[in-house]
Amino acid sequence: MTFIHDDFMLENETAKRLYHEYAKDMPIFDYHCHISPQLIAEDYAFEDIGEIWLAGDHYKWRAMRANGVPERLITGDSTNKEKFEAWAATVPNTVGNPLYHWSAMELKTYFGVDELLNEDNWESIYEQANAKIKDEKLTARKLIEMSNVHLVGTTDNPDDSLEYHVALKDSDFGPKVVPSFRPDAALDVASDRFRKFIKDIGVVVGETIDSYAALVSALAKRIDFFDELGTVASDHALETIDYIEKDDTYIEAVFQKAVDNDTLTKEEKTAYQSRLLYDLAGFYTEKNWVMQIHFGALRNNNSKYFDLLGYDTGFDSIRDTANDAFGLNRLLDAFSANERLPKMILYPLNPNQFDTIASTIANFQVNDQGVKSKIQLGSGWWFNDTERGMIHQMEALADHGLLMHFVGMLTDSRSFVSYPRHDYFRRILCQLIGEKVEKGKIPNDEKLLKQLIENISFNNAVRYFQK
Repeated sequence: MTFIHDDFMLENETAKRLYHEYAKDMPIFDYHCHISPQLIAEDYAFEDIGEIWLAGDHYKWRAMRANGVPERLITGDSTNKEKFEAWAATVPNTVGNPLYHWSAMELKTYFGVDELLNEDNWESIYEQANAKIKDEKLTARKLIEMSNVHLVGTTDNPDDSLEYHVALKDSDFGPKVVPSFRPDAALDVASDRFRKFIKDIGVVVGETIDSYAALVSALAKRIDFFDELGTVASDHALETIDYIEKDDTYIEAVFQKAVDNDTLTKEEKTAYQSRLLYDLAGFYTEKNWVMQIHFGALRNNNSKYFDLLGYDTGFDSIRDTANDAFGLNRLLDAFSANERLPKMILYPLNPNQFDTIASTIANFQVNDQGVKSKIQLGSGWWFNDTERGMIHQMEALADHGLLMHFVGMLTDSRSFVSYPRHDYFRRILCQLIGEKVEKGKIPNDEKLLKQLIENISFNNAVRYFQK
């Protein structure tokens, strides 16, 4: 039997039945990812498996560094083939890491390779995969179609032209590709990228952004534009969550200090961020968008390599101290009290916060629209999209909320071949539920189990993100 087989990770008969009958063939609703809309619009033809697999994948980069691979073979100017060889030599050392499973699943799914990649067979697998890419024209669109993807939600800046989304909207490409609104630069008030963003968005909307009120007006116009192109969600990356309420005069003064590059206090930064999140939440509520917040990352910790390589290159980690539950309760309460609480998905990166955040979410599920689990504890994110992390997240959600209404998995990936992560999640889900059924903790009720697995695999996301 090959390593990746039909019953991979399914350890009992109930798990196997749930997976094969209800989860396996469900479409994928990838509501949050980082793949390039340009590559989809242009139906980009990849050079080789090295480009498909290794370009931009900081999960693999971190593993290669841990395996002693020189940086020139990771992010440097070496060839794709040389980088692939270095990755192949790393793969056997990833046993115990989900990368080992993902790599084997991706090779089998897209390239028909059952062999386990290593330093001995890398060249033959490299040639086999490249032949498959060429013969079957595994372009960006073909890979998405092969993955049975229903929707792709990319991640886009407010000042982006969205020209590729415009092209995709008018194309005959089957899977739906929509932009997601990511205003991180507008929130990062004490930074150079904030000042650059203020200039850039002013150019885009044709106005001078000389006040906080002008910024909010510009963002509202961009939200309208995104909405015309089918946007269903926004996303925000925060280090921590807190809430301080200040009046208009105070916020305008903070804005001017930021534009002038004056030093801001912690209170000023928090008050500005609180106010902008509050104002944005009002727009999202009007549009019936989902507001996603990812928090708890310590980013760009290796200053030497940040200077050399920039953002998103594999030098981030989990934040260990924060008072997020207190701040989050205050933030959600401000939204709720003023009728601007949108559908929300909250993703704590620190797994120790799953129970804390899940119990916070339960305070704000009340709504008159009949939205099931309007506030969601997001799927295991980043360092938590592991077997252990996914199980931990789902059990915390079940303890404090309703697992039946969980919107399920997302790729959060820059790779066109990362969709087997959805299959990985579905196998873990079916195994988790199967174990509980066979232990008598969940009834062996076929209608109930079918609803649970199909809801979490796909149906809930479709309903939740419907505008």
